[in-house]
Amino acid sequence: MKKRIIVGAAVLLLAIASVAVGQKDKYVEPTCWIYFTVVKDENGKPVRNAAVVMHPVNASGKQERGGMELKTNPDGKADFDGVPYGMLRVQVLAPGFQTYGEDFDIEKDKAEITVKLKRPQGQYSVYEDHPAEPPKQSPPPDSKKPN
Repeated sequence: MKKRIIVGAAVLLLAIASVAVGQKDKYVEPTCWIYFTVVKDENGKPVRNAAVVMHPVNASGKQERGGMELKTNPDGKADFDGVPYGMLRVQVLAPGFQTYGEDFDIEKDKAEITVKLKRPQGQYSVYEDHPAEPPKQSPPPDSKKPN
């Protein structure tokens, strides 16, 4: 009786193991581990709590649904493992800085991306005083006298 129970348990374990092996995906898509470093453009100091947003981009260059948002640590670093190969749109947002955006072609198992954030530029307004531009000089008059 004990032998039958042991043999039955062994057969059951083998059946469960074969089902688990058969469940494996036939094609596993390669992925990348991306390391981000976000720094200030003017002095290279890290930007903490910057939002790093990643979106897949299709073959026609359009952003697809879905995506992932990361936050940088006090050293301005963030990383993510599991980004599928292909085009990836990266946007970085932080208070007091211009929004950064660029598309990257992910084709290796590891990638390092350094983002330099710039301070916002002032807008040009016609209502503000601006330094006078030098007047354009007209060509000298023709020196020939009419006959």
